[in-house]
Amino acid sequence: MPESEGYVLREATEDDVERMLSWRNQKTNRDVSITSHEITPAEHAQWWSRVRTDPTRRVLIYVRDGVPAGVVSFFDVSQTEPRVGSWGFYLDSDGLAERGETLPAWLEVMREAVDHAFDELKLDRLHGEVLEHNAVVRQMNRRFRFAEGRPEQRAADGREITVIPISLDREKRRRR
Repeated sequence: MPESEGYVLREATEDDVERMLSWRNQKTNRDVSITSHEITPAEHAQWWSRVRTDPTRRVLIYVRDGVPAGVVSFFDVSQTEPRVGSWGFYLDSDGLAERGETLPAWLEVMREAVDHAFDELKLDRLHGEVLEHNAVVRQMNRRFRFAEGRPEQRAADGREITVIPISLDREKRRRR
């Protein structure tokens, strides 16, 4: 599907680096992230130089109606059987809210990311993490049939947080 219509996931490029950083630093995204401080351009550049050549990572841009609107990252993607990997995503929360598109975008990006994990990356199991206080994301994860694991206490950015691991097996995924 062309970028000009509907929605699509595409590989991130050098042209996306600044926009990814601006989205990641939106307060809405920092409030629900393990790393909650504002990411500096230097930190972001170091991250980008590592991930763009790492065979266990994929960074994709979610495009909605021709407009870049989010980032989906896959990491720790195994190269052997069973194929497992982890993922996370964040959206252009401010831009989507201004356009009244937050909920449909959220549903689309999750559906596309899960499909990508199992159909393109050929994963058998997909892992992730969610902060305990993020009830809306936890509910959405359940809708997509992710199972929650045992909560873990962590210190991150000078605060104590509770992180809940999630996972989804290929055979349990919700099909369209």
